[in-house]
Amino acid sequence: MIVVYVIIAVVVVVIAIAMSVRIIKQYERVVLFQLGKVKDQARGPGLIFIVPFVDRVHRVSLRIITMPIQSQGIITKDNVTIDVAAVAYYRIKDPIRSVIAIENVEAAIDQIAQTTLRSVVGRHTLDDALSETDTINQNIKEILDVQTEEWGIEVTVVELRDIQLPASMQRAMARQAEAEREKRAKIIAAEGEALAAGELAQASDVMMAHPLALQLRNLQTLVEVAVDKNSTVVFPAPLMSTIGELGEFLARESKAVDKLSTAPVVPAPSVLPPAPTVVPPAPAMPAGSTNGAGSTNGGPTSA
Repeated sequence: MIVVYVIIAVVVVVIAIAMSVRIIKQYERVVLFQLGKVKDQARGPGLIFIVPFVDRVHRVSLRIITMPIQSQGIITKDNVTIDVAAVAYYRIKDPIRSVIAIENVEAAIDQIAQTTLRSVVGRHTLDDALSETDTINQNIKEILDVQTEEWGIEVTVVELRDIQLPASMQRAMARQAEAEREKRAKIIAAEGEALAAGELAQASDVMMAHPLALQLRNLQTLVEVAVDKNSTVVFPAPLMSTIGELGEFLARESKAVDKLSTAPVVPAPSVLPPAPTVVPPAPAMPAGSTNGAGSTNGGPTSA
């Protein structure tokens, strides 16, 4: 019987030791409740001993936890509906407060993050939400830090993960971007034309000062045309001399017109043809009258 009692005692001691020993990992801390009250500070890592059936252990991880914030339908300041999804990173800074102050840390942070995301993005316009994401992220982080500080939680990073726009807004933004690119292209083309005009003006000045430069340019053009093995070769006329001759011709014509306009105008004598002589008709003779020849208007008379 004594041997049986000894064996039973040994088994009880082994079970008691097994129940009183806990191994805590490096990234964990233990909140120890003794008869329902928190005992001392959080323990760990390593090997700790508890009193079986008296102490209860609550493990808390100190690693950074990644929590996705589900997509939220948000109306921006300029009345555009967008869907915004984000992700938050947080860690437990005070294990005791995270256990005592709140029941479910993950669910609480998820709900407060969704509300904060909707509130912060709703205070910005669509352009600000797309271009100032860093500012929005910082604002959300600061608000979450204030809310979760009393829970013993520290929010390390908040990032906007995805912003979905309506199809009509995407088309409008695409048209705007296309118009902006066309504007830049036209500005660049205009600047190129201005630079080209300036270079051409300088080249024309050089050719005016050195007429042979134009001939050399013409010869170079002929060489470039001959490379293509064309059967027809066009010899350009000396443009500068042609322009000079044309200018001299116009000057001569202008001087001739000026001389004609300043010369006195002598009126030419008017030579009119002689007026035709109009013979009036003879007056009609009354009936029965005779002329000097003894005849009447009625014709010859009989004897």
